[in-house]
Amino acid sequence: MNKLNSCEQFERLINIIKKLRGEGGCPWDREQTSKSLIPYLLEETYEVIEAIEENNSDALKEELGDLTLHVLFQAEITAENGQFEIADSLKEICDKLVRRHPHVFGEKENIKTNEVLLNWETAKRKEKKRGNYLDGVPKNLPALTRARRIQEKASHVGFDWKEIEPIWAKVHEEIQELEEAFKIGDFEKIEEELGDSIFSMVNLGRFFNISSEEALRKTISKFETRFSGIEKKLKENNRSLEEATLEEMDAIWEEEKGK
Repeated sequence: MNKLNSCEQFERLINIIKKLRGEGGCPWDREQTSKSLIPYLLEETYEVIEAIEENNSDALKEELGDLTLHVLFQAEITAENGQFEIADSLKEICDKLVRRHPHVFGEKENIKTNEVLLNWETAKRKEKKRGNYLDGVPKNLPALTRARRIQEKASHVGFDWKEIEPIWAKVHEEIQELEEAFKIGDFEKIEEELGDSIFSMVNLGRFFNISSEEALRKTISKFETRFSGIEKKLKENNRSLEEATLEEMDAIWEEEKGK
């Protein structure tokens, strides 16, 4: 069998989904709606991210296929409902990319990256008739990611520090205000200042061109590995986590850090 090209595989997947959704197809697939598929769509998106972060090309190949399945599955449902087909979505994105890159598809201009981003946001706001500049960042994004996107949008119009010193100062200021709120025992103020502290740390990460979301995931993974090391060490000594003291666990933690 000759190897199918990308367009042929794309069409093959569309036809498989149609068969799964059609008469005599899979009962589970036939029962799904756009909303019922949201958790699976979200899960596949995160699995793509994980494959990228782990630099695992085999996993990325598989996960991109899984994510494409969900994109086409959603489009098949809208097609069945007489709303639109995947070709309409593809036309939309093609037209949008050409329209928002006049420096590539129109008259050639010497344009810098920050100008590209500003032009993109300006065109997006005009097309979607948004009243406020920061509108359009999905509210259900993970909070760290949404914080970064909000900061980036503000930066595009110059609302940003150019040097790192005031960012460091802001981080220290927010942490000090958090400590002061704790000392007076004001829970609402503690929550507010904790949020301000995290927001300032996201801004610091953005200055370093580091994703706070990715950095935190790596820290969580590191914690899991070290904590599992504690559990393993205790088991070797015929002890459980519940039996161990904090001092015992902390000593093993320090050993794990040194590995």
